[in-house]
Amino acid sequence: MPIEQRGVDTIPEAERTSGPRDLLAILLGSNLCLGVVVFGWLPVSFGLGLWASVTSVVAGTLVGVAVTAPLALVSLRTATNLSTSSGAFFGVRGRLVGSVVGLLLSLGYTALTLWIGGDVVVGTLARLTGLPSGGATHAVVYAVLAACTVVGAVFGYGLLLRLSKALAIGMTLLLGLGLVAYGGDLTVAPVADTPYLLGSFWPTWVLAAVAAGLSGPVAFITLLGDYTRYISPARHSSRTVWRTTCLGLVAGLLIPQLFGTYTALAARGALDYAGPLVAASPAWYVVPLLLAATAGTVGNAGLMLYSMGLDLDAILPRVSRARATLVVAAVATAFVFLGHFASDAQSAMTSFVLLLTAIGTPWAVITLIGHARCKGAYDPEALQVYNRRARGGAYWFTAGWHPRATVCWVLGAATGLAAVSTPLYEGPLLALTGGIDCSFVLSGVVGGLLYAVLTPRTATVADVRPKPEAVAS
Repeated sequence: MPIEQRGVDTIPEAERTSGPRDLLAILLGSNLCLGVVVFGWLPVSFGLGLWASVTSVVAGTLVGVAVTAPLALVSLRTATNLSTSSGAFFGVRGRLVGSVVGLLLSLGYTALTLWIGGDVVVGTLARLTGLPSGGATHAVVYAVLAACTVVGAVFGYGLLLRLSKALAIGMTLLLGLGLVAYGGDLTVAPVADTPYLLGSFWPTWVLAAVAAGLSGPVAFITLLGDYTRYISPARHSSRTVWRTTCLGLVAGLLIPQLFGTYTALAARGALDYAGPLVAASPAWYVVPLLLAATAGTVGNAGLMLYSMGLDLDAILPRVSRARATLVVAAVATAFVFLGHFASDAQSAMTSFVLLLTAIGTPWAVITLIGHARCKGAYDPEALQVYNRRARGGAYWFTAGWHPRATVCWVLGAATGLAAVSTPLYEGPLLALTGGIDCSFVLSGVVGGLLYAVLTPRTATVADVRPKPEAVAS
């Protein structure tokens, strides 16, 4: 299979041969991995029992999907990735906001997937072969998994699609076996000696809904366009793509997350997930668990790394997608080592997802408002001005930036950060929300309302405010 040559340039109609089934396969297959499973452990680690954990994860996921899924329609119309598409509203240089947000999201989730997958691989190998589980073993396993991930990411969309289709079937079977393997030890009560993280039930439940449920769909705010840009709107309707995206995100996220809740309670894993998961596994499930950790990690991290390569390619147009992927792979692997040797898993995960949700949500809301205003009508050539190192075009605005849109995002993100509650940082606005983390809601509402008020409808419709043709800089 040849290496994909496309970066964030416009995909020609002749190459847009994917369909909704391919989108479903990617959203389902790539998410059936321990990097997503571990989010189901978070509510248990916060002190919640089975039903409180399940309801928080389901509620957060459904809200997140409702906000995130429509973003898939943007790249369906622009034939490029979402961060580049956002140039229609932020400016062809201002779309770097989306590229940076996407790069950070993908970087964190790639590192997390390699981290938890590597820990389970080491644990299962220790049980099977007696392999020592010290720092050297972890380092080797992380490096091997990262190398396998790089292969898929560099080859690109075609190979990752094939891998996702295989994982959609294989990982479903492996997780199904896991329900049987851990079923005898399941408890509905919270793990003993695990108090509510925030001191009482409802603040902790809301934190779980955001950190474990909502964070899953938000991770896709810049990723969905990587897949829908290969779907032709001439052959597949927006409604079909939207429905497929909703189905893929709901199934692809809830199945592994609820498996994580199930197994965390069965293994009594409150302070750690990987160790208790391996220790509580019956002997017959150790090999399937090893396969799930290996295959799922490569599939999920591969797509995340692929997206990181596209985002870096968008930031540095002179760097090829393949070379950008190698660079971000090295950075992600470094974060894995930092996470394993220098961080507490629960604190690091919770803080990471809450902070990035706060800064990513207003960008997504502004992009959705802009998409609704222009009714899906874009100038694909004008979106590529920055990538061609040119100037001008319909989305040039002011020196390539839309100042008001950028300010609206900054104010929305700042509001979210001021309202966030993490184990490492608490924002000053928590005093006004009763200690409940409302960062997601506040950041999206503030950013979206300011954008709707400060930018008139005509400011986002290319054919109403024509700009000079793009010229080489």
